[in-house]
Amino acid sequence: MIFVVDSGSTKTDWIALGSAGEVLFSTQTLGLNPQVLSSAILNERIINNFDLYQNKDKVSHIYFYGAGCGVSSPVQRIQKVFSEIFTKSKFSILEDTYAAVYATVEPQQAAVVCILGTGSNCTYYDGSDIEQRITSLGYILMDEASGNFFGKQLVRAYYFKTMPEDLAKKFETQYDLSPDTIKENVYRKENPNTYLARFAQFIIENKTVPEMRSIIDNGLQRFIDHQIMQFSDAKEIPIHFIGSIAHFLKTEIEEALDKNGLKIGNVVKRPIDGLVKHHQKLLHQS
Repeated sequence: MIFVVDSGSTKTDWIALGSAGEVLFSTQTLGLNPQVLSSAILNERIINNFDLYQNKDKVSHIYFYGAGCGVSSPVQRIQKVFSEIFTKSKFSILEDTYAAVYATVEPQQAAVVCILGTGSNCTYYDGSDIEQRITSLGYILMDEASGNFFGKQLVRAYYFKTMPEDLAKKFETQYDLSPDTIKENVYRKENPNTYLARFAQFIIENKTVPEMRSIIDNGLQRFIDHQIMQFSDAKEIPIHFIGSIAHFLKTEIEEALDKNGLKIGNVVKRPIDGLVKHHQKLLHQS
């Protein structure tokens, strides 16, 4: 049995496959981003899942595609956690951009592949190899057009009073916006990026309000400028997207790309289905 795992900062999808590629079971845990979570929290989120704990000695290989796995230190952290739980398994740990490529790109097709979920990222696929031009520095310094980026801009608009008064009142009724609550979640608790991303739902629900649309357009343009346009042939190949933010802002993304002479490709909310097909194909070939 192998596990195919797609992990963002908010949630993690686990699919167990048998030797013939058949799906044995699927389950879900909270996000396992080793860049923002301690080893203790990572461990707790895994062992508290009944299906995973029951099968921890039966799995032979874990293929983990995760947010926060673009640099060595977080990768070493989560690999150590895995090795202490799944003692009989091997591990392949890759950045979540690989999952995005496997879930969206046709074989031998060059493309730019973007992730817009709780966080954001972008990679180039030349038809055989992946090129990661930008090293992600996480939710504070980067993550344009992500859920946590839009959540942060929304809270700022509320506190700087640049949000229309009627919208501000609506915002107040849906969320606890007290300074103490916000500061506690952003500066003291685990997963501040996930906390900020929760506010993104409000901006999506009210995206026709000019001030909200301006925040969306600004975030998308920054992502295009800083990430997509790093690749010289971006205007000649499709731009694929993965993630919940991409799914709910597909129209706005398409319009932003069009203004920059870029062409939208596939937009997929969850990459796990494409990942499973990729690994089933590998099992059938072996």
